[in-house]
Amino acid sequence: MNEHEWMAYNRQLIEEFRAHGGKVQGWAPLILLTTKGARSGQTRIYPLMAVADGDHYIAVASAGGAPKNPQWYHNLLAYPDVTVEVGKETFQATARLLTGKQREEAFAKAVAVFAPYSEYQKKITREIPVFLLERQANT
Repeated sequence: MNEHEWMAYNRQLIEEFRAHGGKVQGWAPLILLTTKGARSGQTRIYPLMAVADGDHYIAVASAGGAPKNPQWYHNLLAYPDVTVEVGKETFQATARLLTGKQREEAFAKAVAVFAPYSEYQKKITREIPVFLLERQANT
């Protein structure tokens, strides 16, 4: 899929997610991650696998096992304040890149939810980045 086709596909997922209270037919539970573009500063929305960690969520920058990190990885590094939609709930969060043992534990939780993450990691040389999307107070 080229970038234009991928963006159109994501738009369809986002529309279905919002129209059906967070459910998308044929998909495991998803979240919508709204970021600010690292270079453009424009709002970007990405459907990601829903990996809960208490009141927070884990975001795995697997890019489907691609050799490079997904664009949203760079967005989170530049602008860590994000919006998360899960089901019918929307909240503000701060993205924190995990390292070491925290990353390993979060990645294991993600693999338990979506097993292909493990295969993605095996087929690439980069370590797949993992973020904790920490719910901000009073949202």
